Amino acid sequence: MKRFAILILSFMMMEATNLNAQGKYADVNGIKMYYEIDGSGSPLVLLHGGGSTIKTTFGTILPELAKTHQVIAVELQAHGHSGDRDAPETFDQDAADVAELLKQLNIPKADIFGFSNGGQTAMVMGIKYPDKVNKLIIASAFYSRDAVPAGFWEGFKNAKFSDMPQIYKDEYLKIKDQAGLMNMFRKDSQRMGNFKGWTDEEVGSIKAPSLIVIGDRDLPTPEHVAKMHRLIQNSRLAILPGTHGSYIGEAMSWGSRSKIPALFVEMVNEFLAD
Repeated sequence: MKRFAILILSFMMMEATNLNAQGKYADVNGIKMYYEIDGSGSPLVLLHGGGSTIKTTFGTILPELAKTHQVIAVELQAHGHSGDRDAPETFDQDAADVAELLKQLNIPKADIFGFSNGGQTAMVMGIKYPDKVNKLIIASAFYSRDAVPAGFWEGFKNAKFSDMPQIYKDEYLKIKDQAGLMNMFRKDSQRMGNFKGWTDEEVGSIKAPSLIVIGDRDLPTPEHVAKMHRLIQNSRLAILPGTHGSYIGEAMSWGSRSKIPALFVEMVNEFLAD
């Protein structure tokens, strides 16, 4: 109990921008992929959400996770510091890029933690690269179109740049220029507009122990993640109070005094240590 109280205090005092790792680049499948390594222990790969960066998705909890793990946080194709290729974004390609990066880093197997679009990439890692995966954390992700309200898909038919959260725009522009931001927005929108998902059989083929997490006011419905939980036989399910990413202190909830991210880190550490 005392340890948890100290952890909460550290979160309350911590600036969300407090990342100490030095960024590096690797030549991965035709792009320069940016990554940061921080901490020590068993390797834990962090995969950010769409339109995001390491900082906007994991800025709040990364320093705490690095106290117990060797955290490898990456930025995927066209996002943040990473380069782009003359091809659409796909979750299959993102997973292939992560697998190649792990190979270059001489990490034979790692825990994979993906949030939102990063959670979809994490699922592909479990389906197509099971030899690279120790455990999976699939956060605020879904595998089929019926997981979310129909209006969500309608919004991608004529996606408007003005609808992109300003904090994502501001954080990206600290790294690259407006042209890069527009390119990322277009590719993210096209990927989600064309989203087909995966079959029950594909999701059910995931053998890695998995922690499936959403907020109770999240984009995927509780019914959908309960189905995922049943399909992935070796899985645990957590529905936490909060919206899309607020339970990890994602950028849209910066400034919140919630203690839920501290609780979430404790959950992750317990799951990965079990």
